[in-house]
Amino acid sequence: MKIEQNCWTQEQGWKNQIKPDYEVQLVLGFGSRQILEAAERYQELQEFFPSAQIACCSTAGEIQGERVLEDSLCITAITFNQVQVSSAAIRVDVASDSFAAGQTLGEQLGSDDLTYVLVLSDGLHVNGSDLAKGLADKLPESTIATGGLSGDADAFSKTVVGLNGPAQSNQVVAIGLHGKGLMVAHGSLGGWDPFGPDRLVTKAAGNVLFELDGQSALSLYQEYLGDYADELPASGLLFPLLVHTEGETGGVVRTILGVDEENNSLTFAGDVPEGSYARLMKANFDRLVDGATGAAIKATEMFTQSQLAILISCVGRKLVLQQRIEEEVEAVREVLGESTALTGFYSYGELSPLTPNGNCELHNQTMTITTLFEN
Repeated sequence: MKIEQNCWTQEQGWKNQIKPDYEVQLVLGFGSRQILEAAERYQELQEFFPSAQIACCSTAGEIQGERVLEDSLCITAITFNQVQVSSAAIRVDVASDSFAAGQTLGEQLGSDDLTYVLVLSDGLHVNGSDLAKGLADKLPESTIATGGLSGDADAFSKTVVGLNGPAQSNQVVAIGLHGKGLMVAHGSLGGWDPFGPDRLVTKAAGNVLFELDGQSALSLYQEYLGDYADELPASGLLFPLLVHTEGETGGVVRTILGVDEENNSLTFAGDVPEGSYARLMKANFDRLVDGATGAAIKATEMFTQSQLAILISCVGRKLVLQQRIEEEVEAVREVLGESTALTGFYSYGELSPLTPNGNCELHNQTMTITTLFEN
């Protein structure tokens, strides 16, 4: 596997000169929405890498090496030795179509030699839980799927995803890597502290939450957030929900994507099932960084070698860590070592199995790491 990385900014253009390379098979681009919506950048990538599959998504911050950037386009160009690359894209106009979209993508990519699927999804119009379930329904059991929901800084206005063309909203892209010589590992951990009591989800529809313990969930959130309430939905990133079934150890974390004051509801990135229990969470600086370390350790427990690591971390972590944000990337570097190329982005949701043999699930407020190594 050969890996080349570069970044574009308005101030300096491309950091390094790029010469056309017909051998590159896959280009991953993570950047700000405004840059990706401009057709010029995609046209340049097409000229630089005429034979490659080019997949891009907007972010709430770009990860390249040990740096966390903003208002840039960071690319990773990959040339494999034997691995073959496939791709598929689908438009999702309403969140209720997310499960079917996942099934369609799984069917289009599915084959016996499909080792890994990277999923890049619109971050505002797709139910990530249903998308992951749809993929799992059609992908071969041995295939690992990870990825994330695209971001738009902390604006929550519009997210875009592109495949072999300018990025656009309401799109989900899946990149398939085929071949037995590819080793894939993954790890995902959070680092948030729960507070307050468990509350029963008494009224919800998919990823829309109406009531907790028979009370308005929106009113409850506003009460807990205090001065932060006027800044919803962005401030909700600082107070995610831990959702779990009765007696379950752990659970999944859910982040607010939108607020509907007319219907008195909160929309989350993934499902909040009726009958489950929800508990508010808040940040712990040191534990967030420890969570990034733990995610990297999980990945190395599956395979110790890695040539490329794709880091997808939640925008909520970035808002909490602020100037300390690069500490979690540096923590990953310490575990994976200097020889592993790091790329990734800050997202509105992370997709990854929780266990080595588990199905892909939606997570929020985690650092999710996928490592690749080609024999």
